[in-house]
Amino acid sequence: MPEVDFVLVQPLYEGNVGFAARAIKNFGFSRLVLVDPCPLGDDAIARAGHAKDVLESASRLTLDEVFSGSDLVIATTGEVSKSICNPMRMPYYSPREIRSLVEPHRGKVSLLFGRENWGLNNREIRRSDVICTIPTSPDYPILNLSHAVAILAYELADLPRGEYLLAGRTQMEHLYQHIDQYLTLIDHPDFKRDGTMLMMRRILGRANLTAREASTLHGLMRRSEWYIRPDTRAPDDDIEDGTQDIRED
Repeated sequence: MPEVDFVLVQPLYEGNVGFAARAIKNFGFSRLVLVDPCPLGDDAIARAGHAKDVLESASRLTLDEVFSGSDLVIATTGEVSKSICNPMRMPYYSPREIRSLVEPHRGKVSLLFGRENWGLNNREIRRSDVICTIPTSPDYPILNLSHAVAILAYELADLPRGEYLLAGRTQMEHLYQHIDQYLTLIDHPDFKRDGTMLMMRRILGRANLTAREASTLHGLMRRSEWYIRPDTRAPDDDIEDGTQDIRED
């Protein structure tokens, strides 16, 4: 099964951190990560109950470290986009649908949970690969932080052993950089670039690429680049992109 990290981003209340530790242990998880948390004391320990070990072993990382160390980052949000024309929080998935995305894989999956008062900001959402929202009543849609953690932990409990490795964070960032460079080569309009790159992150984030698949996409773009600018073409025997050589008859 994948390694699943439950990441609390700047939690405001120590009681919620304790309850979150308890919730993930209830469903067989142990990996709690805290990003710039509030001070933790007796209240957190009391709320954790018999999950004191999860609380005490929680990693303290920066958000950059979370992203760099994860193969897939899933951002949870109570606010979703109203139109597919705004890809910031679209498309989004329910916790049950998230399970189907992650269960075939090995690697590290990080679930991001935002601050109790205003959740994750747009910059944090933008960097994430997949968006998850919990269906709630429109009369009172905002969940307590620890309740949101419990729902995701419940849906992901007893994941089967993964079948193959995801492309790692470094591989995916290199792919996004290559796509960005490709947009420059084809004179993609500057005013569309941010939206296009965000949509590419959403598309490829939910695709769960393997390393070979990411390499193949590099190869396809590289071959296209060579045909657009023949002066940049490398000898065929220098190509290591996971694609078959394409020759004209």
